[in-house]
Amino acid sequence: MSGAFSASLSLLGRSSFFIIKKALGKGRKKKERFNMTEQTGQQNMAAANKTLKVVKMGVMVAISVALVYLIHFPIFPVVSFLEYDPADIPILIGTFAFGPLAGLVLTVVTSVVQGLTVSAGSGLYGILMHVIATGVLVAVSGGIYSRNKTRKTAVIALVCGMAAMAVVMMGANMVITPIFMGVPASAVWDLMPFIVGFNVIKAGINGAVTFILYKRIANFLRR
Repeated sequence: MSGAFSASLSLLGRSSFFIIKKALGKGRKKKERFNMTEQTGQQNMAAANKTLKVVKMGVMVAISVALVYLIHFPIFPVVSFLEYDPADIPILIGTFAFGPLAGLVLTVVTSVVQGLTVSAGSGLYGILMHVIATGVLVAVSGGIYSRNKTRKTAVIALVCGMAAMAVVMMGANMVITPIFMGVPASAVWDLMPFIVGFNVIKAGINGAVTFILYKRIANFLRR
């Protein structure tokens, strides 16, 4: 009797073990399916966010090029070829919203599109100088601002970016301008006060406008 009872208990134990194991297996499969669905949803959302970011950056490029077409004028009549334009404002706003790397991408794309359309007369020289000048501005400004996104940091970032742009463009003009313009470096050096003043004023105006406008449209860009 006790042997039969023990056998029944043993059979029941084995049966219970297989039932629990099967149930746990189903549970794991359901969890795996749920995790796969969740991961797929996250991947789709990430892809959608990335696409939306690219679209917004494309809009910033279009605005930048349009601004160059609508607004451009010399700051110093003596060097009328140095024209102010607000193209860097959308680029700086995009940099503050998406980071310095995105700012550099915006800079290169905008410079190429602008150099092939509204500023086609400047050719490769204009594209190269725009990439260097604005690239330094957004790299320095964006790098500083991304560490601590406050109004005070934004001011410091823009001032540092402006200073860096002015210094780097002194060297760039001394090296690149003689090659493309066919003028001696001494002639470029004679114009250096105007070149430095132009870059400081241009970066200062664009930085100030960026500071005023950024917070008003930042939520839209990050949405």
